[in-house]
Amino acid sequence: MNIKGLTKAEEQIMQVLWKIEKGFVKDIIEKLPDPKPAYNTVSTIVRILEKKNIVSHTAYGKTHEYYPLISKKEYSKSTIKSIVKDYFNNSYAKLASFFTNENDLSISELEEIKNLIENEIKNKKA
Repeated sequence: MNIKGLTKAEEQIMQVLWKIEKGFVKDIIEKLPDPKPAYNTVSTIVRILEKKNIVSHTAYGKTHEYYPLISKKEYSKSTIKSIVKDYFNNSYAKLASFFTNENDLSISELEEIKNLIENEIKNKKA
């Protein structure tokens, strides 16, 4: 599946589809923030997502009910991998360093991250 390189508009449509799980173009538009895009705009974006094999549909006569072919988790994982590869020389340690140094994280947030990492280390060793 070609999940790299979604536009902001495509990602916005996917966020709605992941939330509602399946829906017609009118259902997608209903969940988008104001100002709402035109019906034809959303319809075109959904068809582009179909061509990218990220969305499919069930036909009911001339109307189509769309649904995602990939989960939000799959997309998130792919996006993070791409960011790490493209911006951090394939190093998650460099990403973590950037994240902790460039963001104003509280001590409790840093401790939470530390605990998550320590638990993952324990799980990997077990």
